[in-house]
Amino acid sequence: MNFRDRHLWTVILAGLSLGSLGVLLSVWGNPENSGICVSCFLENSAGALGLHDNSRMQYLRPELIGFVLGSMGSAALFREFRSRGGSAPLPRLFSGIFLMVGCAVFIGCPIKLFLRLTAGDLTAAAGVLGLVGGVWSGLKTMAGGVHLVPAQPQKGSGFLVPVLFALLLVFLVAQPGFLLFSASGSAAQHAPWLLALAAGLGLGALAQRSRLCVTGGVRDTLLLGHRSPLLYGLLAFVLSAVLFNLATGRFNLALYGQPGAHLNHLWSFLGMALVGWLSVLIGGCPFRQLVKAGEGDADAGLVAVGMLIGGALVQNWGIAATAAGVPLYGKIAVLAGFVFVFGLSLVQREPV
Repeated sequence: MNFRDRHLWTVILAGLSLGSLGVLLSVWGNPENSGICVSCFLENSAGALGLHDNSRMQYLRPELIGFVLGSMGSAALFREFRSRGGSAPLPRLFSGIFLMVGCAVFIGCPIKLFLRLTAGDLTAAAGVLGLVGGVWSGLKTMAGGVHLVPAQPQKGSGFLVPVLFALLLVFLVAQPGFLLFSASGSAAQHAPWLLALAAGLGLGALAQRSRLCVTGGVRDTLLLGHRSPLLYGLLAFVLSAVLFNLATGRFNLALYGQPGAHLNHLWSFLGMALVGWLSVLIGGCPFRQLVKAGEGDADAGLVAVGMLIGGALVQNWGIAATAAGVPLYGKIAVLAGFVFVFGLSLVQREPV
C-alpha cells in the first residue's frame, strides 16, 4: 500500500469522519448507537411522508438529504457528475426493497452494524459474520458470471433523485401540514436539524470523493487484502467510533439490554447476509447507493427509491424486528429476499 497516495488519505479521512459523527450525532440527540443509520432514517422519512402509520417512526431525517446533496455538490465541483442509467432498473428497485428487509430484520444498516459493535453491543457480532458471508457469496456469484449490464449515459435522468431530495429539504424547512413528526419513540430523538444536515452534507461530499462504502470495504479486503484503500477507511471508521464511544461514556460491552438490538442471532446473521449479497451485486451498500445517486447514477437512484418504498413496507407489513425479536413476517421476507437473489443470479448470468 502506497501511503503517499492522496486518495488513500481521503478514504481514511472519510472513515474517521463517519465514525466520529456516527457517535456525536447520538450525543447531540439521535437514538443511542444509531447516530447514523441509513435504513432507520429511511423508515423515519417514509413515515414523515405518510407512507406508513407507525407514529413512533416519523421524522424527515436531514442526514439523508445531506448525503445526496453533499455528493451532488462534490461531484459537480470536481466535474464528476455523470447522468447515467439503464442497468436492470426493476431488479435494482426490488433490490432496494430487499436491502431494507435485511436491515429491518437486523435493526440497522451496515453503518449502524459497526456503530453498535464499537459501542460494545455483542449482538452485532452475528450481523458482522452475516455481512462478511453475504459479501463473499456475492463475490462468488459474480465470479460465476452474474453481472448487471453496465449503465449508459442518459440525459437528465441522473438529476431526478437529487431534485427529489432537494424538494425534501424544502419540506423540512417549510414543514407543510402533510408532513408527520413523532412525539415519542426513536424518531422523536434527533439532533438539531441544521447540525444533522451539515453532518450529512460533509459526509456525502467526503464519500463521493473517497468512494467510501462499508460493504465495498469488506469486498475489497476479501479480494485485495491489505492493498485495499477501503480497508483502511473501514478501520478508520471503527477506530474513531470506538474512541468517541469511550470518550463520551457510551461504550457498554454486553450481550443483553443493548438499545436497538434483539437476541435472534440467526436472523441477524441472515438479514445482514442478504444485505451483503445484494450490495455486491448492485455495487454498494445503502449509504453508497445514496452517494452514487447524488453523482447522477439513476440506477442507484432507483435503489434509493426502492429503499424508501421498503422503509414503508417493513413498517406497514410487520416485517421490522424489535427488541422483542424478529416477527414471522420478517423471517418470511428475508427468505423471500434470498429467493429473489437466486432468481436474479439465474436471469443475469452471462452465457458461457
